[in-house]
Amino acid sequence: MSAEMMKAVRQHEFGGPEVLVYEDAPKPEPKPGEVLVRVRAVGVNPPDWYLRDGYKMLPPEWQPQVAFPVILGTDISGVVDAVADDVSGFTVGDEVYSMVRFPSGLAGSSRAYAEYVVVPASELGRKPAGIDHSHAAAAPMSLLTAWQYLIALGHDEPNPLQPNRHQPVPLEGRTVLVNGAAGGVGHFAVQLAKWRGARVIAVASGKNETFLRDLDADEFIDYRKSLPEEVVRDVDLVLDAVGGPTTGRFLRTLKRGGALFPVFPLGFAGAEEAEKLGVTVSATQVRSNGAQLEEVGRLLDDGTIRVTIDSSFPLADARKAHERAAEGHIQGKIVLTVA
Repeated sequence: MSAEMMKAVRQHEFGGPEVLVYEDAPKPEPKPGEVLVRVRAVGVNPPDWYLRDGYKMLPPEWQPQVAFPVILGTDISGVVDAVADDVSGFTVGDEVYSMVRFPSGLAGSSRAYAEYVVVPASELGRKPAGIDHSHAAAAPMSLLTAWQYLIALGHDEPNPLQPNRHQPVPLEGRTVLVNGAAGGVGHFAVQLAKWRGARVIAVASGKNETFLRDLDADEFIDYRKSLPEEVVRDVDLVLDAVGGPTTGRFLRTLKRGGALFPVFPLGFAGAEEAEKLGVTVSATQVRSNGAQLEEVGRLLDDGTIRVTIDSSFPLADARKAHERAAEGHIQGKIVLTVA
């Protein structure tokens, strides 16, 4: 264990935001194939609070075994502080960003809520020069999720959610409905679909209409006034960034040959109905990918894709960030800043 210490947000038991404690922790050291990053900002994502409360939303047989103390978090932006001898391509002082060890770190080995984190070099991308560390840290998990669902999967790992490999579908000239369009994954999905030439219908609460129109959504549905499954028909693809047991309601919005991509597929029970309707239902598990971060980084750098930050908190106030997340109706992403 390293003799040097750093500040980190750790938890010593499962629970709500109150279990998050800002305290001293051992500073990590890079092993072969790894890079030590001085963290400047951390993106907050749903897996953070899933781990915090012990993955209660997963079936017991899927819940990973967690050893305390735990440091939450996967998404970081920062500066290279040290590089293992066998790593090439990164040097001390480089500005980088990453989704650290996901999903391999589900049990707590990503450890991003900290001043320093070690990252496999293959999971690092250079931070886009055109955005700051907060916006870069807000991107990785949500943007990679949208990218791997809509543009390119980027790996050949077996799919833990279904027997078949997920396949993105053509978007140019197609109509795409994005549910949960104002959130982290959703606001990136809207932009990527537009970039690829799709007509986009954005579904969110009414307060987000101006925001989503500004991201070039062609049509907006306030789900509090109109249920999309009652007013939309013959779309080519639904990207349901909310997912869960209610995702099957979007089957009726799709044309025969269309596709439903639920980002959170657990609870979907409409497989037979989908088959009758000729609709493909497919999901995937987002995976760390430094090469893809380099690719999407060019879109972030030139402004093709924009990152929206809902709110920002100092690392020491991670508890407040989780309380904000629990309130829901997030526009974009929540970020922690590291002094």
